[in-house]
Order: sequence, then structure tokens, then C-alpha cells
Amino acid sequence: MTDASLPQSPPNSPRNRRVAITLLVLVAAMVGAAYAAVPLYALFCQVTGFGGTTQVSAGNLKGAIAREMTVRFDSNVEGALPWTVTAAKPVTDKIGNVETVVFTAHNLSDKPVTGQAIFNVTPEQTGMYFNKIECFCFTEQTLQPGETVEMPIVFFVDPDIAENRDLDTIRDITLSYTFYAVKSEGT
Repeated sequence: MTDASLPQSPPNSPRNRRVAITLLVLVAAMVGAAYAAVPLYALFCQVTGFGGTTQVSAGNLKGAIAREMTVRFDSNVEGALPWTVTAAKPVTDKIGNVETVVFTAHNLSDKPVTGQAIFNVTPEQTGMYFNKIECFCFTEQTLQPGETVEMPIVFFVDPDIAENRDLDTIRDITLSYTFYAVKSEGT
């Protein structure tokens, strides 16, 4: 039963075509947004330090300030990765000084194993001030059976952290890595 009081548009009317085109554009925009979401989120985290995302730097051009910061290190290994990883010892130094620390990884298995690390910084608000110049987390690592390797991290805490009054009481930053197995070709 149709309501004769409502105006009906013929199936090929310009109004129907506009609605169809608008809906197609909307669907295309939503698909594009879905594909762009991950890289845009990664860029947002890198720029803002959101979620403890650290920054990548070529070096510290700002110098050091008198305030000291202790950076602690933590390592966790996913169960599927037959490695032991020893975290670097904590470092206490003036903010802005470039530091180098070393993690040590050992492959416990009898075959080559490839792993990679993901990281985060706590407190999360300090992520935008934590700058890595060199880090093993940027690449996959393949360890031969029984091999032990040293994995350096070169970093500094940006002196601009002193301008953020919300972080005045922060004296410790923890850089935590989680190591996981990477599936290699043919496995």
C-alpha cells in the first residue's frame, strides 16, 4: 500500500542521481579513510608523543640543562621467541646529554631466529621528549643458533621537557621493549 500524498520521483530523476552520487562519494571517502587511518595515527603519535611514542633524531643540537633524569630500561620476550634479552642498566645524567646503552640478546634455539622489538615510554607524556638517534627496534634482528649480540641504543631526553610544567616532578623515564618473533620467508 503506497501513500498517494507523498510525491514520488521517477527512477531516473536528477534528484535520485545526486543522492546516488553523494552516497558513492561517501562510501569512497570512508574506504579511503580506513586505509589512511593506520599511517595517520602513526604520524599523530610520532608528532605528539601520544601513547609513549618516542621521537627519532639525528642528534641533540640544544645542549644539556642542569636538571637530571634517570632513564630505566625494561625488556620482555614473547613466548614464541626463544631469546633471552638483558636490558641495559639505568642511566642518570643531565637532560640533553646523548647516552649510549646496550641490550644483550641471546638465541637459545638450535636454528636462526628473527625477532624485532616494539617499544613504549612511561610516563606516556614524556614520549615526545625522548629522542632515539640509533636503535635496534628500527630493524629486524636475525640471531644464529646460540648467538649472543649487543644491541645499542643512542638517545637523549630533549631539554624542552623543562618547559612543560606538567612534567616538573618527573625524575624517571622507563623505556620498555617487547621482543617478538618475526615469521621469515618459507616458514
